[in-house]
Amino acid sequence: MITCIIRYHIDPAKRPEFEQYARNFGQAIPRCGANLIGYFAPHEGSTTLAYGIYAIESLAAYEQYRQRLAADPIGRENYAFAQRERFVLREDRTFLKLASAPHAALVKP
Repeated sequence: MITCIIRYHIDPAKRPEFEQYARNFGQAIPRCGANLIGYFAPHEGSTTLAYGIYAIESLAAYEQYRQRLAADPIGRENYAFAQRERFVLREDRTFLKLASAPHAALVKP
């Protein structure tokens, strides 16, 4: 299992548009095969950084998921919405593997 973390640089004046984008992908991403952890918009501190986080089985599964998302009606419209409204100024993807497992091991007294 790998986790994809998307770091978005957004226009702070268009945070509501980013939040709509996040809600739209909240429907499409799970339907297309990824385990959506969530989208996170600025709250305190930076007003320009936002994140999307999901897990997927492998990079091969990621490629298949991306094809399904590009063909999905909500996915297609969401990409067009972002381009039209220009609230995403930049996005970077990082793929990570969990290194701390088992991090919640029980300790016996």
